[in-house]
Amino acid sequence: MQTSLIRKIIFDEKSRSLLIQTLVIGLFAIFIYLIAQQTAYNLEKRGISSGFDFLNISAGYDISIRLIPFTSEDTHLRAYFVGLLNTLMIAVCGCILATILGFLVGIIRLSSNWLFRNIAYVYVEFTRNVPVLLQIILYYSILLSLPKIKQAFPIFNTFYLSNRGLFSPSPIFKEGFSIVFYSFIIAIIFTIFLKRFLKRKQEQTGNQYPIFFINSAIIIFTPILFYYIMGMPLEFDHPVLKGFNFKGGMVIRPEFLGMLFGLSIYTAAFISETVRSGIISVSKGQREASQALGLKSSFVMRLIIIPQALRVIIPPLTSQYLNLTKNSSLGIAIGYADLVHGFGGISLNQTGRAIEIMLIVMLTYLSISLIISLSMNIYNKSVQFKGNA
Repeated sequence: MQTSLIRKIIFDEKSRSLLIQTLVIGLFAIFIYLIAQQTAYNLEKRGISSGFDFLNISAGYDISIRLIPFTSEDTHLRAYFVGLLNTLMIAVCGCILATILGFLVGIIRLSSNWLFRNIAYVYVEFTRNVPVLLQIILYYSILLSLPKIKQAFPIFNTFYLSNRGLFSPSPIFKEGFSIVFYSFIIAIIFTIFLKRFLKRKQEQTGNQYPIFFINSAIIIFTPILFYYIMGMPLEFDHPVLKGFNFKGGMVIRPEFLGMLFGLSIYTAAFISETVRSGIISVSKGQREASQALGLKSSFVMRLIIIPQALRVIIPPLTSQYLNLTKNSSLGIAIGYADLVHGFGGISLNQTGRAIEIMLIVMLTYLSISLIISLSMNIYNKSVQFKGNA
């Protein structure tokens, strides 16, 4: 019985593959355990404390850019969440801006206009071949060379641009604004189901509906309607120059703008080539057939070419989102208070818990990357061609 079992494991491909994978995972787990044990022994031998108790100790430093309240008396754990939110903020804003710019440049690269096509070509070649860190420092230096506070450049007498950042009105949410916000969320969810319903009806009847304009109207006018129904529960605190600085409002720091411009413009150059290759992958016959039916060029690109090109665009686009998110750690070069600069830098120097802090930072970036990959894979699956089984 045992002999037959051993022969099955050795000669059966699936059993042998399972055995090898189990052995590899087991050896890797043993290796990690031995490394952890040796590290703990070395730290104890040198009298270096270890553990995660430092997370509840007062941080002792301030963070200028923050989405949640933070003071020097708050803990290192709260400093971690402040840095995490700053990292996510630059990653989300950067991905959105890079995607918009990348799609525009990618389409322009295929334009019949010689001037626009070559301007886009120069932009792509220059940006892709200059290190992103140098570009971040360049944009940050340009922002620092803007006029000082008292000579701030006014924009519509509402925004003020200076070397300390962009000063803008800050929203003041009053009672009832939550209903306006929820109406906006419900409107988005409703448009998703409405789009599916109208597409199904279009396939059944052949009648074409202006789905985009209908959904846009619902998303825009629904919260506006509730805004007036609830008595306009939103006010703005405008910045006013008093003394040597602006009072009131909010400020977008040069560090954030430098990171946003640097990462977005750099990543957009790669996205544009991804978009261009995706569009080229679509057969020319699709475009010619669409034009023969009398469709406008904008409709051909939006309804025929781009939907088919997405199956080629999305996989490398996912890689660019991951690269942008990981490149946000370069913010330490210009003092942007992201996860690496604050928690991974200042907290590390103050506590001396290098292993624990680096482990937390690495696992955080790994988790963010896996979430991005999972989300994009789900979206990629939804746009793939579906054939009959």
